[in-house]
Amino acid sequence: MEPTSTQEPPVTARRAALRELVALFLRMGFTAFGGPAAHIALFEDEVVRRRRWLSHERFLDLLGVTNLIPGPNSTEMVIHIGLLRAGVLGMVVAGLSFIVPAACITAVFAWFYVRFGSVPQAEGLLYGVKPVVIAVIAQALWSLGPRAIKSRALGALAAACAAAVWFGAGELTVLVLGGVVMAVARGVQDGPRRHALGLAALCTIVLLVITAILLAPAWTAGEARPFSLGALFLFFLKVGSVLYGSGYVLLAFIDSSLVEHWQWITNTQLLDAVAVGQVTPGPLFTTSTFIGFLLAGATGATVATLGIFLPSFLFVAISGPIIPRMRASALAGAFLDGVVAASLALMAVVTLQLGMGSLRDPMSVLIALVSAGLLYRYKLSTTWLILGGAAIGLARTALM
Repeated sequence: MEPTSTQEPPVTARRAALRELVALFLRMGFTAFGGPAAHIALFEDEVVRRRRWLSHERFLDLLGVTNLIPGPNSTEMVIHIGLLRAGVLGMVVAGLSFIVPAACITAVFAWFYVRFGSVPQAEGLLYGVKPVVIAVIAQALWSLGPRAIKSRALGALAAACAAAVWFGAGELTVLVLGGVVMAVARGVQDGPRRHALGLAALCTIVLLVITAILLAPAWTAGEARPFSLGALFLFFLKVGSVLYGSGYVLLAFIDSSLVEHWQWITNTQLLDAVAVGQVTPGPLFTTSTFIGFLLAGATGATVATLGIFLPSFLFVAISGPIIPRMRASALAGAFLDGVVAASLALMAVVTLQLGMGSLRDPMSVLIALVSAGLLYRYKLSTTWLILGGAAIGLARTALM
């Protein structure tokens, strides 16, 4: 049954919920390949359709809010789910269960890199996993779409948002404008005087978000400085506090500060770190783990990882209690509806882009179609599908 608030549940129920959160998100931390859109789809399958911890509507609201706050979207979804299931302790347990396995795997790759000058090849594994990921995201869009696109106006908005992102518009800009359009439309429909205060507050929030985006590069760059663990922690803490958009935006922040200004790592090391983040499960932000290991071994990896993910816990703790209140307000609810519709549009664009890049031969297309059929007809667990795709990809590489 879906929790109705973020208040602490009874002790016995909370213990059971904590065990469930650990079991689920530890598994996700080891098997969630494919980036934020894929992770969101995996979570929808597990917590909405299979376990029914959340309704589709609540899940979509969380999706919209995580897209509006800085940090890794999929990790923040995990933290939100933990907060709803088991309070503050659940928030911490769920987040760590998802982050720690991915960080440990990345640290192992970093050890190989430092020891041997290269990382284990994973192209074969990704060959089989990516088509499965595409099928999983498509299934999630099929399930969530009708609940997010509740009117013709939202359908038109989603189509416009998808087109804007496809032609290069910034993700956060599209999300904010999508929410503003629906809020203004609701304000005009109900009468401007009724929502005058709400419209003023909404415009203030939008201006603050835009200011944060414009100032973000200045907050992370700076003059050259010697390496220290404290400086490493503060750098990734600032990045985690201001980084919007996909994890790939992280590349620009690190390149500007750690490569060009501070010269702690080389451009080649940065590209290798991003490559490792792509081929390992879990959030792409574990790129920070790799860089921290290069600079100061296991201690550096721990410091960098803690710095970049800590803001996400704080943002979720602040935003979590606000979501029900937003739904209770007609104006804020309309804004959230617009953000949710735009979020689904972003997922659709990502799915199309992944498909164009991954489904390049009959075998990959077959893997995607079979995975989609097994998901739709037999409700097969996404974990087994991902493991099966990985096995097919590795077998194909071994035979070539």
